[in-house]
Amino acid sequence: MALRTLALQALCAARPDDKVALAQALHRDAQGLAIEADRPSPEAPLPGRPEKPDLVHPARVPRRSPAKPEGLAALLHAIAHIEFNAINLALDAAWRFDGMPREFHLDWLRVAAEEAFHFSLLQEHLASLGHAYGDFAAHDNLWQMCEKTADDVVARMALVPRTLEARGLDATPQIQQKLRQVGTPPALRAVDILDVILRDEVGHVAIGNHWYRRLCEREGLDPLAHYGVLAQRYAAPRLMPPFNESARRRAGFSEEELAWLSGETRP
Repeated sequence: MALRTLALQALCAARPDDKVALAQALHRDAQGLAIEADRPSPEAPLPGRPEKPDLVHPARVPRRSPAKPEGLAALLHAIAHIEFNAINLALDAAWRFDGMPREFHLDWLRVAAEEAFHFSLLQEHLASLGHAYGDFAAHDNLWQMCEKTADDVVARMALVPRTLEARGLDATPQIQQKLRQVGTPPALRAVDILDVILRDEVGHVAIGNHWYRRLCEREGLDPLAHYGVLAQRYAAPRLMPPFNESARRRAGFSEEELAWLSGETRP
């Protein structure tokens, strides 16, 4: 099978362990695979996911103090759910969009494999606390944006990696600080896992920035002004400070974009 067919197969996999294995194997083998010009058709609902966790409104997702074992497990579960969705988001980008260079598909398969690794780290740590993925309710906001931008690759690049996923660059240091204050070995192990995730997510957001700018250039669009248009068109969440400006710079955000985020300028 060719690359986009295999990406779709991994996207449709419902069991998390299967999805992780397929995403990592596809990244490993991708250089030798042909890439179909036309998108293969899915034969199952997208994305493949297990029966649990239950998906609820974000306000109903459990939030408990990480100072207690159950609260730490709930926090790890919420992050694991983000990473599971991120595997699907990357696989969807690799499968869905026609007319893209080979490098685009390879980039998103790399992201899918790294997200799969993150999910595995969190799943293992959850197991050490006596829990598993699916034990807590979760929300579906990430995949909903994926669906809204299904027909617009420029919007997908603007609003998934460089908006929703970039929020993780801002939030992770704050989460790590809370975990350090807890100070227990499980909490400090979570800090170490988040170090790995933050390092890789800078690269993932950078890939989104690269392809967003390249697509804007191809279509004669001003990246900053068009971002404002897309954010309004697709009802993207408002980005709130504090911003991790150092990580965002490493991920390729310009000084103009950072000034816009902080409210100093408007597109």
